[in-house]
Amino acid sequence: MAETGNFVHLHNHTHYSLLDGASKIPALAKRVAELGMPAVAITDHGNMHGAYEMYTNCVSNGVKPIIGIEAYVTPETARQDKSRVHWGTEAQRRDDVSGGGLITHMTMWAENDEGLVNLIKASSEANLEGRVQRYPRMDKEVLSTYSKGVIASSGCPSGIIQTRLRLGQFDEALRAAGEMQDIFGRDNFFIELMDHGLKIETQVTRDLLDIAKRLNAPLLATNDSHYVHAEDAGAQDAMLCINSGSRLDDPDRFKFDGTGYYIKTAEEMRELFKEFPEACDNTLRIAERCNVMFDDHEDGAFMPRFECPEGWDETSLFLKKVEEGLEKRYDGHPPLEVLKQADYECGVICQMQFCGYFLVVADYIQWAKDHGIMVGPGRGSAAGAMVAYAMGITELDPLQHGLIFERFLNPERVSLPDIDVDFDPEGRARVIEYCGEKYGTDKVAQCVIYGTIKTKQALKDSARIMGYEFSVGEKVTKALPPAATGGKDISLHDIFDPTAKRYAEAREFREMYESDPDARRITDEAKGIEGLIRQTGVHACATIMGSAPITDTSPLLERTDGTITTTFEYHTCETLGLVKMDFLGLSNLTVIHDTLRNIEANGKPAIDYTKIPLDDKETYQLLSRGDTLGVFQLDSDGMRSLLKTLRPDNFNDISALIALYRPGPMSMDSHTNYAKRKNGLQKITPIHPELEEPLKQVLDETYGLIIYQEQVQSAARILAGYSLGKADVLRRAMGKKKPEVLAKEKVPFFAGMKEHGYSEEAANAVWDILVPFSGYAFNKAHSAAYGLISYWTAYLKTHYPVEFMAALLQGAATNKDKTALYLGEARRMGIQVLSPDVNESVYEYSAVGDVVRFGLGAIRNVGEKAVADIIAEREGPRGRFVNFMDFIRRVPLTALNKRLVESLIKAGAFDSIDPNRRALFTVHEAAIDSVVSLKRKQAEGQFDLFADTEDGGAEAMGDASVTVPDVEEWDKKTKLNFEREMLGLYVSDHPLSGMQSILASLREMSIAHLIDRAKTMPDGQQVTLAGLVTGVDRRVSKKGNPWAIVTIEDMESSIQCMFFGKVYEAAASELAVDAVVQIRGQVELRDETVSLRATEMQVPTLEAEDERPLLITLPIAALERDRMSRLGQVLASHPGYSEVHLAIMDDKGNARVLTFGDRFRVKRDTSLFAEIKILFGPSCLPAA
Repeated sequence: MAETGNFVHLHNHTHYSLLDGASKIPALAKRVAELGMPAVAITDHGNMHGAYEMYTNCVSNGVKPIIGIEAYVTPETARQDKSRVHWGTEAQRRDDVSGGGLITHMTMWAENDEGLVNLIKASSEANLEGRVQRYPRMDKEVLSTYSKGVIASSGCPSGIIQTRLRLGQFDEALRAAGEMQDIFGRDNFFIELMDHGLKIETQVTRDLLDIAKRLNAPLLATNDSHYVHAEDAGAQDAMLCINSGSRLDDPDRFKFDGTGYYIKTAEEMRELFKEFPEACDNTLRIAERCNVMFDDHEDGAFMPRFECPEGWDETSLFLKKVEEGLEKRYDGHPPLEVLKQADYECGVICQMQFCGYFLVVADYIQWAKDHGIMVGPGRGSAAGAMVAYAMGITELDPLQHGLIFERFLNPERVSLPDIDVDFDPEGRARVIEYCGEKYGTDKVAQCVIYGTIKTKQALKDSARIMGYEFSVGEKVTKALPPAATGGKDISLHDIFDPTAKRYAEAREFREMYESDPDARRITDEAKGIEGLIRQTGVHACATIMGSAPITDTSPLLERTDGTITTTFEYHTCETLGLVKMDFLGLSNLTVIHDTLRNIEANGKPAIDYTKIPLDDKETYQLLSRGDTLGVFQLDSDGMRSLLKTLRPDNFNDISALIALYRPGPMSMDSHTNYAKRKNGLQKITPIHPELEEPLKQVLDETYGLIIYQEQVQSAARILAGYSLGKADVLRRAMGKKKPEVLAKEKVPFFAGMKEHGYSEEAANAVWDILVPFSGYAFNKAHSAAYGLISYWTAYLKTHYPVEFMAALLQGAATNKDKTALYLGEARRMGIQVLSPDVNESVYEYSAVGDVVRFGLGAIRNVGEKAVADIIAEREGPRGRFVNFMDFIRRVPLTALNKRLVESLIKAGAFDSIDPNRRALFTVHEAAIDSVVSLKRKQAEGQFDLFADTEDGGAEAMGDASVTVPDVEEWDKKTKLNFEREMLGLYVSDHPLSGMQSILASLREMSIAHLIDRAKTMPDGQQVTLAGLVTGVDRRVSKKGNPWAIVTIEDMESSIQCMFFGKVYEAAASELAVDAVVQIRGQVELRDETVSLRATEMQVPTLEAEDERPLLITLPIAALERDRMSRLGQVLASHPGYSEVHLAIMDDKGNARVLTFGDRFRVKRDTSLFAEIKILFGPSCLPAA
């Protein structure tokens, strides 16, 4: 490898050196291959995140991968020591220890496989034990422990040796170099030389050479590469600006001085270090010495080992658990077909040696259930396994629901099982913790994800760092075509690539690029940073487990919240033999859990949700009405509309809905076709006359439509004699739609159908149906399992509405928009939602009889400990609080924080015992001060010195009394504003009370519904809202243009509306707090926040109209069809805001009152009254 004149780059930062490096690994490996270099290294700052990606890309490019790290090393302190260290004087601070005294640098490479593992372990210890701020730091102990098989160098100018030399401390530099040479070995420690034209490099070169000579340490030439090509310097500079939050034109920002931080040619490097040719030769020698390999293992090579009782192994224990589970599931009498299916599955699983996997999964699921953690009934294809049902992993009988084992585990395509499990979100963390305790915390970790800079963010970041106003970046991003399914934007590369699939959609953006110089500059800058890594995150569900420490395979990283993750993504971990378990947090399980708790707390018998009957008529009636707000998977507007059309009456309908309500099937109208066919509105046509009878059992339940992947498998089995395993291979091929693969699969399928007596015409007919539908067909096991959660929540909403809504509100407690939406739903259902109360409320929302009570925890500044103390006192011997001062005297100091008591007052929590909020607010500080000293003494055990009464409590504080003054209550607006400040929304009343019908007539939807729907709306959607202006924030842009952020709210929620340019000019004079306005605008969604970009505003004329309900009183005899029809016409001809009530009197004078719908609201006036009296006589309007 030591080719004369060649060179190997050993100091390279990829974009895994977050917001510092700008080299993408594929481009780096490709460039090195183009230059004819035999090898290349990866040495990212303080991490090995990109090691495996570097390895695979180098191998595929014919270049030897060298795996290394530019480590952060403590300034000769212990890694746990977070103190800052400075070796020089105050005047030398710029040349002193990097990172403000926290870090030095050192470059290291793995010479062999042992060295690779040692670097992984050293990197992990730095992350887990040595992190200070963003620096994971090694120390001498770590370096010594993991030095075997590692080659090291003195590093860049921030290394220990160079730092000492800049400070004029030659002897200390020599000592440090000698210590490193002792740690790594004489042949394994190099003195690294760099030259980017920087003074900090050149000023120490002479001393570095002297140290190398004294220690007989070899020299090493490197280039501090941070990007691949010279022209990429701008992208890397942009990343530095993004990292520091600065602009490119900021003279004081952090930037790289010097030049040449790219992959230079061997000739360039040899010319740069022509005085030290041996330093270049040594790059080739190190490359020759470094030989490492990542082993791609079989699936599950490091499967966690399940601890079996003495005398048992994993296989025998697995079989025993299945047998016991079947006995339990079927009350001691499992049917023959169940036993046959379980026996078959056990044979497949034992043959594949996956028994341990099932034992591990069943164990943590059972642990969760035993510890009160809600577990989902199943997720994904695992619900198709009888074994999973028997072991308590899933809750659906697969034979009863027509699910297929081979969709989950295919004996003809061996791969590790993939069982995803849903837990309630709080319980999920506890289950992961349990797995760590059981199998070893060093063998269990969550999985990292890397967030890259996407198209919109690249454009916005570029606009910002280039100094453009926010609105300019917004204008550029708005020219992008709408995001594809899943929210994915078109890439900048594809916008300008005529061969790209979505090229035609981006015509508007290209036109802007050509005509607008600013847009062109921003886009060109964005091209350089798009796709670079911006941050790390935690995978939503993937958890990595192994039989050996994970650091034998992947480095680990501890995040600021204490979560430990791998630094290799899950697919890499699986490739290297580790096992991925999916632990998902599903908030709807918390809603079910809380509903069950509310049922018992409300004095009703407990229920077993797993035993809820699947044929409950009232539940299907609720579903058919579309009253499914809050019901899992069924609460979107579109789904509620589809439910009304479909009118489901059995569980298969729910499963089908979940499978059909997706972009693919909806694009083919499968969802509406299913509804029409179910209700006899569309003819069911067989695929081909020959196939009608054979496919009856497959297609009957879905009215002749292909909905499920399992149907494709079953059709192949019936028509072509495929095994279900082979049929699954066919299903996968059809789903991918690759012509060459389909052509290969078509031959045996047609041959099989011919062998089974079907014509070629029939074969073509079914092939032409199966292929397009296979791409959209859904996994029935998943839709059935999730359909079960949907049904459970619908059942609970039907039969336990108060308990369910309390749980739903508690689940949305931190989301004021969802809370507003669910409060509106509760009121629509006729459920009263009461304000928080110190005598009634618990911490959470609660069901009390037939009402929902706000929880004290919903109040701002009120913590769980204080609420627990309030509840403990009122449930004690002295009972409920009598008045405000009784509360002040009795509760402990933990509940007497002045801000806390003020919040309780403003939220109305004392209304039931002392209703004047202003009076309590006036006196609360003095009241608290009057008892604090006595309570402190009470807490110290000195209370007996002051009390001679038996209870020794509130009575002893008799002198600590403050009288609540008799003052006028706050006006309604002030009172409600304080209430909203504390609770996030109005509860006891609303400033717009009485105007509901006016608002409804002025808008397309409520603000809460808009916020709920925004994610599913197409880009640029225009809507009309109406509400009360609660805030006007007038601003001026840098160019001097006025604009405003206007907050409006309706009965349920609030939203910010942006007014720019001519729209602002037209509306400016009418933008005032407390004005009722109608605003039309474009919906914008940014970082989960919904806003409106106003395009038009009107201030409607609001007449002081009488909105009292109109009561019409009639005897039964007057209810003739003709007269009632004429009444409807009269009401419709006088539209307004007043409800119409009809009181029907019987012979005994008893009245039954009916309410007409909203479309019959009227305007109360004499002409209306006259027309009604003409119809029914003067006595029909007694109150008019």
